[in-house]
Amino acid sequence: MSIQPIQADLPIRQLSVFRAEDFRVVHGVNEGDPLADASELLHEDVYALDETARPLRLGLSTDSGRDFRVAADSAIGQPDAPVHLDSLLTFMGPAGETREALVFVEVDPGSETIAQIYLLPLAPLSPRTGYTLVTVERETARARFAATATVAFTRGTHITMADGRQMPIEDIRPGDKVLTRDSGPQAVRWTGEQTLRATGAFAPITIAPGTLNNTGKLVVSPNHRLFIYQRVDAFGAGRKEVLVKAGLLVNGTSVTQEPGGFVDYFQILFDKHEIIYAEGIAAESLFVDTTTRPVLPVEVAHRLKDAPGAHRLHGHELGEAELARGKNPVDILKRISAL
Repeated sequence: MSIQPIQADLPIRQLSVFRAEDFRVVHGVNEGDPLADASELLHEDVYALDETARPLRLGLSTDSGRDFRVAADSAIGQPDAPVHLDSLLTFMGPAGETREALVFVEVDPGSETIAQIYLLPLAPLSPRTGYTLVTVERETARARFAATATVAFTRGTHITMADGRQMPIEDIRPGDKVLTRDSGPQAVRWTGEQTLRATGAFAPITIAPGTLNNTGKLVVSPNHRLFIYQRVDAFGAGRKEVLVKAGLLVNGTSVTQEPGGFVDYFQILFDKHEIIYAEGIAAESLFVDTTTRPVLPVEVAHRLKDAPGAHRLHGHELGEAELARGKNPVDILKRISAL
């Protein structure tokens, strides 16, 4: 298998986080203290989310190495300040259920001291509920974060092949040729599969038939970007080709998020980032950067190791602020792509 080096045009990761002060120890050795970095955490401490806590938007841009920086349009944090992915925490709730969360540490650029700590729950946390810290893991944190950022289709999604066939995503194998919007027929280089609890950051997004001029129901991961060629620039993007994450389009009717049970997610990788067709919707293939690279097998990641960058995004990615310019973004996107 040959994966050619490709230049990077890295997206911004928008995370819904809580400040450390909103998540404090209510029972244990560190009682009263806010969430800290891994070096200060103690097992069996019980944490609770403040009832007034509200999630805040932390925008992260990918650094040239393994870490991140606060994006210019982030709602919190100092722009361009370094941010480290510190650890993966596992908590046990009052009914014995487990909850995972990632800890990010923002560093003061001048002194390298901790400026702020953020908690990214991977499943919903109820306010004023005790969660006992069970495990603190540093080695697995990046792989877990990669899973939240990875774009994926669900089992049964029909992909348009190079010969026009509609093939379920789970039946596609490396070497099969898929129809791409910009590069014509392209050979698949790798396919991946993950089974995850369908909660929080992993709960799939369902786009009903006809919502975006699609023929069938499309179910994807929240961070999966859909491609829209807009004949009218309705969101002030300055580009006709735009991408939008499925999770940002949830409206409770035609686009819904359906938590509960487990979900099978499938990834598809080409030599470069491609736009393919899934249930009649133009959608992206796996975007590889320093965030998502850990989901790849060692041999595939090794082939990408010496590349000067990862895949280039096809089009401008619409953010929450841009989408908010329209009262009903889903209807607007459908209309401007069908004119």
